[in-house]
Amino acid sequence: MKISFFRPFGIASLLALAFFVTVPGLHAQFMNPAPPPGSALNIPQNSLMQPEALLPLLKASGAQKPLILQVGSHMLYAQAHIPGSEYAGPGSQPAGIQMLEDRVKALPRKQLIVIYCGCCPWQRCPNMGAAFDKLRAMGFTNVKALYLAENFGADWASKGYPVDQGR
Repeated sequence: MKISFFRPFGIASLLALAFFVTVPGLHAQFMNPAPPPGSALNIPQNSLMQPEALLPLLKASGAQKPLILQVGSHMLYAQAHIPGSEYAGPGSQPAGIQMLEDRVKALPRKQLIVIYCGCCPWQRCPNMGAAFDKLRAMGFTNVKALYLAENFGADWASKGYPVDQGR
């Protein structure tokens, strides 16, 4: 008795598999679902800032100086934060988004704003995407998200970049 490999699956299953594999985009849609709203993965590449690119801006003055806002946990901010940055509340919480909105509402919409968190690896950060989306929805056109791939300690502090503590 000869049993074919495909026989237990049936013709309908094979046709469905062939359709799934050959239709452009269908495989990607199911294998790589879009990140959820508010995810840091939704921030466009051209809005990301590498840590070393922020260093010279820390010494800038006047119109060149960005507003730097930490949008993660207050405990992380108190332990170590970028000098001159302000705590703006956790971007994943409604109260944090309200703090962020209150802080920036009177600013010119072309103001350079750099947001960062660093609580966890970028792809899992619950704060950055929501804070970025809020600023863009408010009409800010010069918002940069500091890309901290692993966390604040690994991608900023351990590289010897300046930190402050407290508040």
